[in-house]
Amino acid sequence: MRHLYLNGAWQASASGESIDVVNPATEELIDRVPAGSPADVEAAVAAARAALPMWSATAPAERGKFLAAAADLLHERADQIARIISTDMGAPYGLAMKVQTLMPAGVLASYASLTETYDFDTKRIGNSWVLREPVGVVGAITPWNYPLHQIVCKVAPALAAGCTVVLKPSEVAPLVAFALAGIFDEAGLPPGVFNMVSGHGPVIGEAIAAHPDVDMVSFTGSTRAGRRVAAIAAETVKRVALELGGKSASVILPSADLQTAVKATVANAFINSGQTCSAWTRMIVHRDQYDEAVALAVQAAAKYTVGDPFDEGTRLGPLVSAVQRDRVVRYINRGQEEGARLVAGGTDRPLDRGFYVEPTVFAGVEPGMVIEQEEIFGPVLAVIPYTRGEDEAVSIANGTPYGLAGAVWADNESNAVSVARRLRTGQVAINGGRFNPLAPFGGYKQSGIGRELGEFGLEEYLETKSLQM
Repeated sequence: MRHLYLNGAWQASASGESIDVVNPATEELIDRVPAGSPADVEAAVAAARAALPMWSATAPAERGKFLAAAADLLHERADQIARIISTDMGAPYGLAMKVQTLMPAGVLASYASLTETYDFDTKRIGNSWVLREPVGVVGAITPWNYPLHQIVCKVAPALAAGCTVVLKPSEVAPLVAFALAGIFDEAGLPPGVFNMVSGHGPVIGEAIAAHPDVDMVSFTGSTRAGRRVAAIAAETVKRVALELGGKSASVILPSADLQTAVKATVANAFINSGQTCSAWTRMIVHRDQYDEAVALAVQAAAKYTVGDPFDEGTRLGPLVSAVQRDRVVRYINRGQEEGARLVAGGTDRPLDRGFYVEPTVFAGVEPGMVIEQEEIFGPVLAVIPYTRGEDEAVSIANGTPYGLAGAVWADNESNAVSVARRLRTGQVAINGGRFNPLAPFGGYKQSGIGRELGEFGLEEYLETKSLQM
């Protein structure tokens, strides 16, 4: 069994218990990781607290050198890391390489660069000198769907800001976190600056959120779990950053290139087998174009070959676990019970083994249906009509508890931007605008609190102090 990473060394868990790690494509046991205990959290937080004065006093550019070294090592080992991710959580190898490995390596490098340019001694206001200082010890609790990227989105800016970190990776797909801990160790990060405790969320996550010596908790996961983290953290009035669920809409205006918009929406809805919080899982189309849009979506979905993550032809890998597969199947059944029309996919198992679900498209979806309101986290797209123009389309798009991402399509960019500005969501792609890992990422409403990535992500881990001169 593996060990925890505490105070610059690999150490056995105080619990002596383990968690099985299963390959979702084969259902085979591939590893075991420690099921940590509150005593392990105590040791990790103590190490992070002891290292904080030294690390926070280290010049930002010097902190950045460690991040740059880690980014270089991640690039060098990209194939190994991508294979770990594909095996651990089922992402097709190409996706695991490009999005799940190389993008986080770029994010690490971006924070290394930001330590050289960000002005921590911000500005003078009258007789006051305004400073930005590290918030302190950060507890990072991360999910399984992008198991490296979500860690880097928290750990990199926290370290760049001068904070020390206790990481709790998802117990569902934990293996890449151990690889990253090894990279930080090899990069020479001082003991106690980065610590990792694997284990179950209700044990390790809650112990981190409740610990009085943890100054901030940054959590990514479900809205339900985020509420729990925030409630526990409130007992010690610590800062909380939450990146939670989504039910994002792709709004296709009548003037848009329909074929391009539908193809891109399907691709976004199905990326990572739909296990993406910002996926455009609702496609909102004018009634006059609805039937054509549904037909195009069915054609596009048919091209998403389900299979082994390491087969070149695979576009849709397995869901991460049997639990997640069963959850998605329940939602597909619920959609049919509500009267939505299944036009692609369904609940049949496409392969004899593995936690697979077919790429699924629902037509006849009405606002308020469960499959239109709740995050499914699988390859399921709901196509929703509107009839009365942009106001109705915007109302439908804004009509869920979430507000994480979205898209608007039109032949006129200014028209698309005008509609996008009315969407209550943290980021909107205009006519297929690419994801920018330097721009702020985060949501409105129940999609969370705070922002990740770029300068905005760094500032989440900084306190503001004013000196009156």
